Amino acid sequence: MSKPKVTLFDLDHTLLTIDSDYSWGEFTQQIGWTDPLEFKRRNDEFYAHYIAGTLDVHDYVRFAVEALRLRGPQAYREAHARFMREWITPALTAAARDLVQQHQQQGDLVAIVTATNELVTRPIAQALAVGELIAVELARDASGWITGEIAGVPSMREGKVVRVTQWLAARGLDWLDVETTFYSDSLNDLPLLERVDHPVATNPDGRLRTIALERGWRILDLFDKK
Repeated sequence: MSKPKVTLFDLDHTLLTIDSDYSWGEFTQQIGWTDPLEFKRRNDEFYAHYIAGTLDVHDYVRFAVEALRLRGPQAYREAHARFMREWITPALTAAARDLVQQHQQQGDLVAIVTATNELVTRPIAQALAVGELIAVELARDASGWITGEIAGVPSMREGKVVRVTQWLAARGLDWLDVETTFYSDSLNDLPLLERVDHPVATNPDGRLRTIALERGWRILDLFDKK
Protein backbone atom coordinates (compact mmCIF):
# COMPACT_ATOMS: atom_id res chain seq x y z
CA MET A 1 0.00 0.00 0.00
CA SER A 2 1.16 3.53 -0.76
CA LYS A 3 1.97 5.88 2.07
CA PRO A 4 -0.36 8.75 2.99
CA LYS A 5 0.69 11.94 1.24
CA VAL A 6 1.52 15.10 3.19
CA THR A 7 1.88 18.34 1.26
CA LEU A 8 3.43 21.36 2.95
CA PHE A 9 3.38 24.92 1.67
CA ASP A 10 5.44 27.91 2.66
CA LEU A 11 3.25 31.01 2.54
CA ASP A 12 5.02 34.26 1.70
CA HIS A 13 6.08 34.52 -1.96
CA THR A 14 5.06 30.88 -2.37
CA LEU A 15 1.26 31.00 -2.15
CA LEU A 16 1.11 34.78 -1.69
CA THR A 17 2.62 37.24 -4.15
CA ILE A 18 3.74 39.33 -1.15
CA ASP A 19 5.43 38.78 2.21
CA SER A 20 2.57 38.88 4.73
CA ASP A 21 4.84 39.68 7.69
CA TYR A 22 6.53 42.62 5.98
CA SER A 23 3.22 43.78 4.52
CA TRP A 24 1.54 43.70 7.93
CA GLY A 25 4.27 46.05 9.13
CA GLU A 26 3.62 48.40 6.24
CA PHE A 27 -0.11 48.20 6.96
CA THR A 28 0.40 49.21 10.60
CA GLN A 29 2.26 52.28 9.34
CA GLN A 30 -0.63 53.05 7.00
CA ILE A 31 -3.22 52.96 9.79
CA GLY A 32 -1.10 55.02 12.16
CA TRP A 33 -0.09 52.32 14.65
CA THR A 34 3.64 52.92 14.20
CA ASP A 35 6.01 55.76 13.47
CA PRO A 36 6.31 55.62 9.67
CA LEU A 37 9.98 56.53 9.39
CA GLU A 38 11.44 54.59 12.30
CA PHE A 39 9.27 51.51 11.82
CA LYS A 40 10.04 51.37 8.09
CA ARG A 41 13.76 51.68 8.77
CA ARG A 42 13.76 48.80 11.24
CA ASN A 43 11.31 46.69 9.24
CA ASP A 44 13.49 47.02 6.14
CA GLU A 45 16.54 46.11 8.21
CA PHE A 46 14.92 42.98 9.61
CA TYR A 47 13.66 41.99 6.15
CA ALA A 48 17.17 42.31 4.70
CA HIS A 49 18.41 39.98 7.44
CA TYR A 50 15.63 37.51 6.60
CA ILE A 51 16.58 37.48 2.92
CA ALA A 52 20.22 37.00 3.88
CA GLY A 53 19.36 34.17 6.28
CA THR A 54 20.70 36.05 9.33
CA LEU A 55 17.48 37.12 11.03
CA ASP A 56 17.17 36.80 14.82
CA VAL A 57 13.54 35.72 14.86
CA HIS A 58 13.01 36.46 18.57
CA ASP A 59 14.13 40.08 18.15
CA TYR A 60 12.04 40.43 15.04
CA VAL A 61 8.84 39.06 16.57
CA ARG A 62 9.14 41.38 19.59
CA PHE A 63 9.44 44.29 17.18
CA ALA A 64 6.76 43.10 14.76
CA VAL A 65 3.99 42.49 17.31
CA GLU A 66 4.65 45.38 19.70
CA ALA A 67 2.04 47.73 18.25
CA LEU A 68 -0.45 44.88 18.14
CA ARG A 69 0.30 43.83 21.71
CA LEU A 70 -0.36 47.34 22.99
CA ARG A 71 -3.71 47.68 21.21
CA GLY A 72 -5.29 44.38 22.21
CA PRO A 73 -7.43 41.67 20.62
CA GLN A 74 -10.42 43.74 19.48
CA ALA A 75 -8.23 46.22 17.61
CA TYR A 76 -6.35 43.25 16.11
CA ARG A 77 -9.53 41.67 14.78
CA GLU A 78 -10.74 44.90 13.20
CA ALA A 79 -7.36 45.78 11.71
CA HIS A 80 -6.67 42.32 10.37
CA ALA A 81 -10.04 42.14 8.64
CA ARG A 82 -9.10 45.30 6.79
CA PHE A 83 -5.60 43.92 6.09
CA MET A 84 -7.18 40.84 4.53
CA ARG A 85 -9.42 42.91 2.28
CA GLU A 86 -6.86 45.45 1.16
CA TRP A 87 -3.59 43.51 1.12
CA ILE A 88 -4.05 39.75 1.24
CA THR A 89 -7.02 39.05 -1.00
CA PRO A 90 -5.38 40.82 -3.98
CA ALA A 91 -2.21 38.78 -3.33
CA LEU A 92 -3.98 35.40 -3.48
CA THR A 93 -3.80 34.24 -7.09
CA ALA A 94 -6.04 31.70 -8.74
CA ALA A 95 -2.96 29.61 -9.53
CA ALA A 96 -2.04 29.36 -5.84
CA ARG A 97 -5.60 28.52 -4.80
CA ASP A 98 -5.83 25.88 -7.51
CA LEU A 99 -2.55 24.26 -6.45
CA VAL A 100 -3.72 23.91 -2.86
CA GLN A 101 -7.10 22.55 -3.95
CA GLN A 102 -5.46 20.06 -6.29
CA HIS A 103 -3.58 18.46 -3.42
CA GLN A 104 -6.63 18.52 -1.18
CA GLN A 105 -8.76 16.85 -3.85
CA GLN A 106 -6.12 14.14 -4.20
CA GLY A 107 -6.60 13.37 -0.52
CA ASP A 108 -3.30 14.81 0.71
CA LEU A 109 -2.96 16.07 4.25
CA VAL A 110 -2.17 19.74 3.55
CA ALA A 111 -0.51 22.24 5.88
CA ILE A 112 0.98 25.71 5.64
CA VAL A 113 4.39 26.00 7.32
CA THR A 114 5.44 29.61 7.75
CA ALA A 115 7.93 31.72 9.68
CA THR A 116 5.31 34.44 10.05
CA ASN A 117 3.41 34.58 13.33
CA GLU A 118 0.05 32.94 13.93
CA LEU A 119 -1.96 36.15 14.31
CA VAL A 120 -0.98 37.38 10.86
CA THR A 121 -1.26 34.03 9.11
CA ARG A 122 -4.19 32.10 10.59
CA PRO A 123 -6.84 34.15 8.77
CA ILE A 124 -4.81 33.74 5.56
CA ALA A 125 -4.74 29.96 5.97
CA GLN A 126 -8.49 30.07 6.52
CA ALA A 127 -8.92 32.09 3.32
CA LEU A 128 -7.03 29.32 1.49
CA ALA A 129 -9.27 26.70 3.17
CA VAL A 130 -6.22 25.12 4.83
CA GLY A 131 -7.04 23.97 8.34
CA GLU A 132 -3.50 22.97 9.34
CA LEU A 133 -1.17 25.88 10.11
CA ILE A 134 2.35 25.59 11.48
CA ALA A 135 3.38 29.17 12.25
CA VAL A 136 5.40 31.06 14.85
CA GLU A 137 3.33 30.65 18.00
CA LEU A 138 3.12 33.61 20.38
CA ALA A 139 3.37 33.35 24.15
CA ARG A 140 0.31 34.53 26.08
CA ASP A 141 -0.19 36.26 29.42
CA ALA A 142 -2.76 35.37 32.08
CA SER A 143 -5.48 37.17 30.12
CA GLY A 144 -4.71 35.15 26.99
CA TRP A 145 -3.20 38.04 25.03
CA ILE A 146 0.26 38.04 23.50
CA THR A 147 3.38 39.01 25.46
CA GLY A 148 5.64 39.67 22.48
CA GLU A 149 7.68 36.51 23.03
CA ILE A 150 7.68 33.28 21.03
CA ALA A 151 6.18 30.10 22.46
CA GLY A 152 8.06 26.92 21.66
CA VAL A 153 10.27 26.41 18.63
CA PRO A 154 9.90 29.10 15.95
CA SER A 155 8.98 27.66 12.57
CA MET A 156 11.96 29.15 10.76
CA ARG A 157 14.90 27.52 8.98
CA GLU A 158 15.76 24.28 10.89
CA GLY A 159 12.84 25.04 13.20
CA LYS A 160 10.43 24.17 10.40
CA VAL A 161 11.76 20.62 10.38
CA VAL A 162 11.35 20.42 14.16
CA ARG A 163 7.81 21.78 14.07
CA VAL A 164 6.72 19.48 11.23
CA THR A 165 8.22 16.53 13.10
CA GLN A 166 6.17 17.51 16.17
CA TRP A 167 3.07 18.01 14.04
CA LEU A 168 3.42 14.55 12.51
CA ALA A 169 4.06 12.98 15.90
CA ALA A 170 0.87 14.54 17.27
CA ARG A 171 -0.94 12.53 14.59
CA GLY A 172 0.88 9.32 15.40
CA LEU A 173 3.07 9.65 12.32
CA ASP A 174 6.77 9.77 11.53
CA TRP A 175 8.60 10.94 8.42
CA LEU A 176 8.96 7.31 7.30
CA ASP A 177 5.19 6.82 7.51
CA VAL A 178 4.30 9.45 4.91
CA GLU A 179 5.27 10.70 1.47
CA THR A 180 6.09 14.39 1.80
CA THR A 181 6.14 17.34 -0.59
CA PHE A 182 7.15 20.89 0.27
CA TYR A 183 6.68 24.02 -1.84
CA SER A 184 8.88 27.03 -1.00
CA ASP A 185 10.49 30.05 -2.61
CA SER A 186 13.23 30.71 -0.08
CA LEU A 187 16.74 29.56 0.70
CA ASN A 188 15.75 29.93 4.37
CA ASP A 189 13.65 26.80 3.85
CA LEU A 190 16.51 24.66 2.59
CA PRO A 191 16.47 22.41 5.72
CA LEU A 192 12.86 21.40 5.15
CA LEU A 193 13.28 21.15 1.39
CA GLU A 194 16.14 18.73 1.99
CA ARG A 195 14.07 16.71 4.48
CA VAL A 196 11.00 15.98 2.36
CA ASP A 197 10.64 13.38 -0.39
CA HIS A 198 9.61 15.89 -3.06
CA PRO A 199 11.04 19.42 -2.76
CA VAL A 200 9.50 21.98 -5.11
CA ALA A 201 11.28 25.31 -5.56
CA THR A 202 8.28 27.58 -6.05
CA ASN A 203 8.78 31.09 -7.42
CA PRO A 204 12.36 30.59 -6.14
CA ASP A 205 14.81 33.34 -5.40
CA GLY A 206 18.03 33.21 -7.40
CA ARG A 207 20.00 31.22 -4.85
CA LEU A 208 17.32 28.58 -4.40
CA ARG A 209 16.80 28.33 -8.15
CA THR A 210 20.50 27.59 -8.60
CA ILE A 211 20.40 24.85 -5.95
CA ALA A 212 17.22 23.37 -7.44
CA LEU A 213 18.81 23.21 -10.87
CA GLU A 214 21.96 21.60 -9.47
CA ARG A 215 19.99 18.95 -7.57
CA GLY A 216 17.34 18.29 -10.16
CA TRP A 217 14.48 19.53 -8.00
CA ARG A 218 11.22 20.52 -9.58
CA ILE A 219 10.88 24.27 -10.18
CA LEU A 220 7.42 25.82 -10.29
CA ASP A 221 6.76 29.45 -11.19
CA LEU A 222 3.21 30.26 -10.12
CA PHE A 223 3.60 34.02 -10.51
CA ASP A 224 6.12 36.84 -10.74
CA LYS A 225 7.37 37.78 -7.28
CA LYS A 226 6.77 41.36 -6.16
